[in-house]
Amino acid sequence: MSQKIVVGYDGSSDSDKALAFAVAQAKAAGGSLVVAHVLEWSPYSFLTKQEVEERTKRRREELIRAEEAVLTPLVKKLADQGLEVKTALKYGNIAEVLIDIAKEESAAMVVIGRTGHSGLSSRLFGSVAGTLAQAAPVPVVIVP
Repeated sequence: MSQKIVVGYDGSSDSDKALAFAVAQAKAAGGSLVVAHVLEWSPYSFLTKQEVEERTKRRREELIRAEEAVLTPLVKKLADQGLEVKTALKYGNIAEVLIDIAKEESAAMVVIGRTGHSGLSSRLFGSVAGTLAQAAPVPVVIVP
């Protein structure tokens, strides 16, 4: 059974470094990648029905834009490297979603960059890297 690596990717330079590391590890192990892009989502329980419908519509639009702008070009680029690549595009808490993906995919490790596009929110609400290091069911590699 080949090694499967989940890599958190948001298009930042640090996530590019994490991706390069994950690609090298997958190639060395004859493994595959799951490139995960997580859009942060915070539920608001006090929204009206109309606001929830509008927010749900925007959420679908954001997922489509993320697929077209981030994941599709990346998969095309990685296809030339002979790796098996899957993508995961989800909403939620970044660390929790990456943990869920690692479990669903029976991943051998999770790879992330030290910081990403959500740097400010991580300083305010807690570090994705710190949460993953404490709660992930598999080893977590934080690429500087």
